[in-house]
Amino acid sequence: MGIRTSMLRRMPGWRQVLISLLVAGLGWFAAQALQQVDRDLRILYTEYTVAATDLAHVLADVMRYRTTIIRALEAPSQRDFERITASLPHQRALVERTIDRFAEASRGADGRQDDAPELLAVRESLAVYFAAADRTMTLLQERWRATSAADAAERQSLAERHVADTAGPKLVQVTLAIDRLLDTVAMVGKDMRDAGTGVIRKLSLALWLGSLAIAGFNLLVGIRASVSTAASSAEPQLAATHQREEPGTSLGA
Repeated sequence: MGIRTSMLRRMPGWRQVLISLLVAGLGWFAAQALQQVDRDLRILYTEYTVAATDLAHVLADVMRYRTTIIRALEAPSQRDFERITASLPHQRALVERTIDRFAEASRGADGRQDDAPELLAVRESLAVYFAAADRTMTLLQERWRATSAADAAERQSLAERHVADTAGPKLVQVTLAIDRLLDTVAMVGKDMRDAGTGVIRKLSLALWLGSLAIAGFNLLVGIRASVSTAASSAEPQLAATHQREEPGTSLGA
């Protein structure tokens, strides 16, 4: 009986269990909130900042593509023309891979299955520009396959006008679409940053209020326990005093 009674005394009471549950619940809430903030920050850096940096390079790659075509226009021989244009497929594939990588990252961040309207606009403008560039290349290839100098000069002239009047405005549309997409990325990043800041502020307030509530509850429980203990200790003393006073009262009677 003594060992069992000692074990029962060592077991935590309901107040201790309740306080422990409150502390554990507060810790769980804080952990969940911090995990959400961590996820948003990783998305902001890995899936938006890095991808947006790569996206900013697309414009430079497209300009390099156009510069290569202009150099091909000025090629003095067919051999030089083929040497200059040999890098065009690689340059075009680099642009398309960068766009695809950004699209995958943005879909993973937003949880959507399709591309954003701004990204679709970039894809469409690039497709239109590359189609115009392909037409220029076709004219230049016909220029070098021409059987007469007059036909070659006509194809050369058509290619130069096409580059200036058709492909040039299409390139402007690409730059505008990329600028709008970068503006959208910047706004999304700002919203995610503001959301993370708000979560941290709410979490700090919740932890502060929760800590005060737990401390106040613990203090209140301690005071009530002390009062109960004092009252329990006083009852035997009052009973003993009452018993001592009873004989004296009888004698006096």
